[in-house]
Amino acid sequence: MDNTNTIKGVLIFMAVVLSFYLLKILSFIFIPFISAIFLALLFTPLMRWLRRKKVPKWASVTISAFIMLVVLFGTYQLIGLSVRQITQGQTEFWEKADESLTTTWAPVTDMLDIEVSSNNDESIAKELMDNDKVSEWVYSHFGSTIAVVQRMVVTILMMLFFLILLLSGSLNVQQIFGTLVFNRKNSSVKAFSKIESSIVTFIKVKTLTSLMTGIGFGLTCYFFGVSFALFWGLIAFATNYVQMIGSVVVTIFLALFALIDLTAPGSFLAFVLILVGIQVLVGGVLEPIFMGQSFRINTITVLVMLMLWGYIWGVAGLILSVPITVMLKIIFEQFKSTEVIVKVME
Repeated sequence: MDNTNTIKGVLIFMAVVLSFYLLKILSFIFIPFISAIFLALLFTPLMRWLRRKKVPKWASVTISAFIMLVVLFGTYQLIGLSVRQITQGQTEFWEKADESLTTTWAPVTDMLDIEVSSNNDESIAKELMDNDKVSEWVYSHFGSTIAVVQRMVVTILMMLFFLILLLSGSLNVQQIFGTLVFNRKNSSVKAFSKIESSIVTFIKVKTLTSLMTGIGFGLTCYFFGVSFALFWGLIAFATNYVQMIGSVVVTIFLALFALIDLTAPGSFLAFVLILVGIQVLVGGVLEPIFMGQSFRINTITVLVMLMLWGYIWGVAGLILSVPITVMLKIIFEQFKSTEVIVKVME
């Protein structure tokens, strides 16, 4: 009996390791597929409403895909507007950056072994950017940047493809869950309904809180005169989807960036305190209230899942980690053998 349990435990461990290995090497398939599943769950209430209105399925799928394309196009336009803002404001920004770098560029250039002349009229910041070593570093990473953009475009296209298949019924997620995970039909329907409502709630709340954070950061930058307010608002909106880590990272980077524009210690301190206040209010107070009790997952579990899925899928894993964790928790709740795991997660 002991040998049987040992063999069973070893086989389960090997299966888990193999599963994570496959998830990593086949990330180009799983990332758009899992993303499409969550988006399909988000569009499911709309599809049901259209079905009650006797709208044909092909028209419902077309409407959902059109909404998704409008969102992507709007995001593209906002990014373009942000880039234009940076381009138009670069002259004034370089002047401010030059004033700040005048007192700090020496130790930085010494550390990086970069020669910068201090006897010319050119902006020190521009001279640093035009330096051969800096240019060489930028060009060496340009190819990898293009590759990242290409992978992102391919991922979005594959996600749209999977989304259309899921919405049209060609891929039935509920049947997949019922076949692979659950044995009883009633349990499958109940769990899938709970997963659907939880994921939809999570996406809606996270989008709302991210929007509030982005607007708050953008307006704070605007009123304090920090350059590129729209850009920082977009960055705050996007990074807020990365649970816990994203908000901290963007706050630190924005605070460092604001040192160029805010030379008065009082203004800088007030700026940072407002940013932290926005994060505490939105992320620490409003978000838990909006999420409700269905997302009772402790901080340690969230951090472990962030590290795990971040290692497996990179940035996409960081964004998808919490929805995946919520889905796994709901699945574990359906089996007595995994009740211990649920208690640990809570």
